[in-house]
Parts: sequence; C-alpha cells; structure tokens
Amino acid sequence: MISSAIGFLVFLLVIVFIVLAAIKIVQEYERGVVFRLGRFAGVRGPGLILLIPFIERMVKVDLRVVALDVPAQECITRDNVTVKVNAVVYFFILDPQRAVINVEDYRRATWQIGQTTLRSVLGQHELDDLLARRERINQELQRIIDETTDPWGVKVSLVEVKDVELPATMQRAMARQAEAERERRAKIINSEGEYAASQQMAAAARVIQNSPGAMQLRYLHTLSEIAAEQNSTIVFPLPIEFLRAFMGPEPGSRWSPPPAGPEAAESDATPDVADTDAA
Repeated sequence: MISSAIGFLVFLLVIVFIVLAAIKIVQEYERGVVFRLGRFAGVRGPGLILLIPFIERMVKVDLRVVALDVPAQECITRDNVTVKVNAVVYFFILDPQRAVINVEDYRRATWQIGQTTLRSVLGQHELDDLLARRERINQELQRIIDETTDPWGVKVSLVEVKDVELPATMQRAMARQAEAERERRAKIINSEGEYAASQQMAAAARVIQNSPGAMQLRYLHTLSEIAAEQNSTIVFPLPIEFLRAFMGPEPGSRWSPPPAGPEAAESDATPDVADTDAA
C-alpha cells in the first residue's frame, strides 16, 4: 500500500516535470528560437509555446532596443591630439535566428566592435571635426557598426558620442584661440561701426553745406540740450555766421544805418550852417 502510494507520487512528479518542460511562455517583446535534436526548428512566439520534452529546446531572444555603453577609449586624432571619447550604441535584434546561430554572444560582440570602430574612426578625423561635426561622425560610426553586425541579425539604429575629454594643455590653447577670435570679431565690428558713422557724418556735412540755416538750427538744438544740465558750466563758441542775422545789411546795399559819433555831430551841424547862410 505504501509502496504503491510512493510509486504514484513519483509518477505524478514525473508527469508534472514533463508538462513544465513542454509548456513555455514567451513575452510580447521576446521570440523563442527552437532547436529539435540540435537542429533549427523555427522561431516561435509570443504566447504559449508547446515543446516536445527532451527533444526540443528553446532559446529566448529579447527584441527590445538595447543601450550599450562603450567605455572611454583613448584615441589619437588625425592632427596628433590625444583624446578620451566614450559613446553609446543603440541596437535591437532584427533576426532572432541569426542572433542565436551566427554569433555566440551578440551583446558582447556588439560591445567589442563598438570599441574598435570608435578608435579607428576618430583616428581619421581632426579635433575640430570631432568637436564641430559630431553628427557626421555619429552617422559614420552607425554605418560601420551596422554593416559589421548585420550578419548577426543585429540592427544598430543609433550611435552617439557622449563625451570628449581633452588634455589640460589643449584646453588652455583652445581658450586662448577662442579669446583671440572674439577680439578679432570685436575689432571688425568696431571698425564697421566707425565706417558707417563716418559715412553718416559725411552725408550730414553735405546737407549742412547745402543749407546754411541748418547749422543755426543745429546750434540752437545743442543749446537746448546743454540747458537741461543744471550742474555744469559749459563754454560754447558763438559762430560768426549766427551773428550776421543781427548785424544788418552789408556795406554797399541801398540802406545803411546812420553813422554814430563825431561824424554824426558834424553831419547834424552842416545843415544849420547852410540855413544860416541862406538867411
């Protein structure tokens, strides 16, 4: 009785073990690569998968995008500058069959090819290209790594260079270069401003030359601006042209003001003498 119960229990455990070995669940983001007696039998999933116990074996493959960090690599650029650059590689499994059959570990293989490609590509570019044209370098890295991993069923969607670490001496040299460039731009802008101001002043001089009254209006406007300042004493020259309006007509005109002084007294006395003689 006891032996039969033990036998039934053992039989039940074997049945449970066989059922668990035969039933597999594959998630939506996974695929199962099935091998039957060592040979490829197809890709299954997602959902409930039934396998032949002890005959079929399944390897799960994750189809989600993987962000793989490439550690900092010390590279020598084309212009002989030593830099440390790290990057990140985004890839996903495009063909689960090739990812399992053609390569032992597709993650490690992609990680290694990312390191070697990063060093080789950066060695073909100058430092200025690495700093200013990073998008083009990222596209070149993505193309080379994707071509290498394509036989493995791995699709590289994006490669980004994260950080570029420069030597301290190169940082100081670049700071001096940037300062010199800013000074050059400041001088150019200042000279352009002086040139534009000189053109405007020349145009204003021509207008004043053609209109003599403009000088007097400008003079009065300047006086009104100076009068607004209450805490300063300003000596302002008075142009002769401004006084001509108050000096009367020039000599030789039809009317001239009566003379003053002794000449006026003599002229006043002459008619009296003439009147006396006439009397």
